Amino acid sequence: MKKLPVADLEHILDHTRELWDELRGTRMFITGGTGFFGCWLLESFVWASDRLNLNCRTTVLSRSPDLFKTKVSHLAAHPSVSLMQGDIRNFEFPKGEFSHVIHAATYMQPFSAPLNSRMMFNENIQGTDHVLDFADTCQAKKLLFTSSGAAYGKQPPEITHISEDYAGAPSTTEFQAAYGQSKRACEFLCATTATASGLQAKIARCFTFVGPLLPLDTNYAIGNFIRDALNGGPIIVQGDGTPRRSYLYAADLAIWLWTILVRGRSSFPYNVGSENDLSIAELAKATVNAIAPSLPVQIVQEQSYGKPIERYVPATQRAKNELGLQELISLSDALKRTAQWYSPTQ
Repeated sequence: MKKLPVADLEHILDHTRELWDELRGTRMFITGGTGFFGCWLLESFVWASDRLNLNCRTTVLSRSPDLFKTKVSHLAAHPSVSLMQGDIRNFEFPKGEFSHVIHAATYMQPFSAPLNSRMMFNENIQGTDHVLDFADTCQAKKLLFTSSGAAYGKQPPEITHISEDYAGAPSTTEFQAAYGQSKRACEFLCATTATASGLQAKIARCFTFVGPLLPLDTNYAIGNFIRDALNGGPIIVQGDGTPRRSYLYAADLAIWLWTILVRGRSSFPYNVGSENDLSIAELAKATVNAIAPSLPVQIVQEQSYGKPIERYVPATQRAKNELGLQELISLSDALKRTAQWYSPTQ
């Protein structure tokens, strides 16, 4: 895997510089280090560590350290990063104290595999429970849990931007809701652990994102559109193009997650994402305009007029007002940066 763009890493450092003193000389523990979130967090950590001389060490839990070394060899070889083999559900606790724990690992089945809802639900909860036991044992001061906007369940069509105060929840009888249900239960585990101990449990409810490392061949429309544009088109919208989404660039995502870890309130969820929503059809056109203006867009299904609009868009006033966070990189720029990173000519 290529390194992340220097401009993005400098962007993250410019907007988190005052946060890193808290990590100076400490030990940190991260799960999910090979995932989209984990790689952005690790690489921005290494970048900050080298430039600010943090003398902070990070242990990364991985089911397959060899795979980690193959995927991100430059991170595995960094002197501040050490790998530990284990499963989040039953890993052996490393000795010593860790001041900060980032739990970014999550169980999600491949898009092509039949959904095993019970397995997904159980593994996410068991893993989080075990990580929380470890945080207590190692006397961690702060833990960041990367939750999901799926914890709200289906967003009502009349709510354009869903806030942390929304009292709805995923259905208890739909097997497709297993991921959202597990994230909701994991948030509860984090909050109850924080209440019973001195741990500050920070919760980031993450929505949708774009950037280098985003898979281009799964069920992420924005990744599929970027892939199609790089391959010469056409851009194909599989549905009717009416669902509305918003996309935060991954470098901004890293800024938000580091800020929530250090400054966020405990047991107080923060939505993480962009408020600038657009339809999937508009997203396809935005991708063409940003990457290859001459390509055609094909929408497979006709729009059913009168059907409620499906939305998955956060309200982010809590993060903006309390933590000063904002979307800094536009969607157009985000699409261009992502395509450039994936381009074989770069």
